[in-house]
Amino acid sequence: MVARSKARTHIRVGIGGWTFAPWRDNFYPADLAQSRELEYASTQVTAIEINGTYYGTQKPSTFARWRDETPEDFVFSVKASRYATNRKVLGDAGESIAKFIGSGLAELGPKLGPILWELAPTKVFDPDDLRAFFALLPDKVDGLPLRHVLEVRHESFMCADYVALARKYRVATVFTDSPKFPSFADVTGDFVYARLMDAKSRLKAGYAPKALDAWADTARSWAQGNLPDALTYAAQPGKTTKPRDVFVFFINGAKERAPAAAMALLTRLAKG
Repeated sequence: MVARSKARTHIRVGIGGWTFAPWRDNFYPADLAQSRELEYASTQVTAIEINGTYYGTQKPSTFARWRDETPEDFVFSVKASRYATNRKVLGDAGESIAKFIGSGLAELGPKLGPILWELAPTKVFDPDDLRAFFALLPDKVDGLPLRHVLEVRHESFMCADYVALARKYRVATVFTDSPKFPSFADVTGDFVYARLMDAKSRLKAGYAPKALDAWADTARSWAQGNLPDALTYAAQPGKTTKPRDVFVFFINGAKERAPAAAMALLTRLAKG
């Protein structure tokens, strides 16, 4: 079971989902029932990104069950419906956004972390359309505060105008190490959300030990309110801010290595 020390309360590390066949050979115990995979995974990492919500609507009872199967201090991030984000005009997504938000997210209670809105790789930065989309994102659901993070996959978003717009609406921006997508570390919300996708199957933990050491240092720097010098920025870096929450997910890439990568990073963070 992962150590959940107070020293790491601002940094959460996890994986995308919990149902993946190869993990039954290298992560889950051999005798573990498939119905208990979430229960087990949530004791090994400190957060999980729910991806199934991107493809289909879940029931309130399902969110409630996920809440009850995980430790008290566990957090889920939730990937928003593709029907809200995979569209030509984002500003027309109001109905899809409302349906997704009202599908039962509030059942997660204090375990509800950021909501991830992933844009299509073909979606080009359009400030007017994006402004209309941001204005549709609600601040609360059933009295529960909501935090939003946007994943952009077109290089046109790597500009100062996008950064300024996201900051205005306090929407965080995904940082990724993937060579396939724009990679910039501008902080646009009150938390940092990293999706690390460059794992290699040949490495036991997906990343080399030195790379994991570097990500641990980066996560600590983010949590302290700093902006790591080694990363790329699309706009002039802002001033150092107060401590912030950090979410790091190992996802895609060599997905079979994701749990090992997450646990290896948590081990490093636990050492201070």
